[in-house]
Amino acid sequence: MKAIIFGIKGQDGYFLSKLLKEKKVEVIGISTTGNNCIIGDVSDFDFVKKIIKEHQPDYIFDFAAISSTSHEVIFENYKTIENGTINILEGVRLYSPKTRVFLSGSALQFKNSGKPINEKTPFEASSAYSASRIASTYMARYYRKKFRIKVYIGYFFNHDSILRTEQHINKKISEAIKRIDSGSTEKIEIGDLNVKKEFNFAGDIVEAIWLLVNQEHLLEVVIGSGKAYSIKKYIIDLFKIINKDWKKYVVIKEEFKSEYRVLVSDPKLIKSLGWKPKTSFSQIIHIMLTSDHRS
Repeated sequence: MKAIIFGIKGQDGYFLSKLLKEKKVEVIGISTTGNNCIIGDVSDFDFVKKIIKEHQPDYIFDFAAISSTSHEVIFENYKTIENGTINILEGVRLYSPKTRVFLSGSALQFKNSGKPINEKTPFEASSAYSASRIASTYMARYYRKKFRIKVYIGYFFNHDSILRTEQHINKKISEAIKRIDSGSTEKIEIGDLNVKKEFNFAGDIVEAIWLLVNQEHLLEVVIGSGKAYSIKKYIIDLFKIINKDWKKYVVIKEEFKSEYRVLVSDPKLIKSLGWKPKTSFSQIIHIMLTSDHRS
C-alpha cells in the first residue's frame, strides 16, 4: 500500500507517517520546505496531478494549511485549503479514482453556542480560515456525489504535541514555562484564562484518522475527546510540575476578546468505530514540557 501526505512536516503529518510506516504503508511526504520529503505545493495543480499520476496511491491525506484564523492570511488559506482540495480531488478523479482521500476539517467551521459540537451542528463562517474549511467540505461533497470519489473529512478539535510551533498558544505557554524553569523572569501574556477547550494528543488523533479511512459508512466525523479544560488549569498544572507560583509569571491582556468561551466535541460517531483517546490531560501536560518530539 502507498500513501501521499500533503503537509508532512506538521505534527499531524509526522505522527501519521509514523503510524503508516508501522502498518507497512509506503509514505510519500510532500511539503513546501524541509528535508526527507518531496518539495511541492498543494496549491499547484500541475504538481499535484503529476504526483498523483506517478504514484497512484491507495490513500491521500491532506494536512497542508496556514494555521491561523487571521484575515491577513486569507489568500494563503484560500490557496492552500480551497485550491488544495480541488487540486487533490481533480487529480484523483483524472488519474487515481480508487484512491481514498482524507481532508482536514476544523472545529472552528461550526457554529459554536458553547454546547458540544457534532456532525449535525451547522457551519458558520466566523473567520477567513473557517470559510475556507467550509468551502473545502462542500467541494468534497460534490466530488463524492458527482464522481463517487471516496472522500473522508475529520473535523479536528484542539490537539497538541511538542511539534507545535509557538504560534499556538499551548506551545507558547509551555515553552515559556520551560525557560522560566531554567531561570527566566519573563511574563506570559494571556488573553482569557477561563476559555475552555480540548487538550488532545496528536498521536491519538491520527489513529482516529486511520480507522476512519478504512471503513465505508462514516465519511465526516468530529474528532475529539469530548472533554474541555480551561487555559487556567493548563497553566496551573504546568507550573506545578516546575514547582513555581504561576501568578508571578502570568499577565492578563485585559483588552483581549476570545473567539469562543468553550470549544468541545461530541465524539460519539468516531468512538463508534472503537476509537478513544489514549493520552490523558495530565499526560499531555508532561508531554508539552519535554524536549523529545517522539513523545
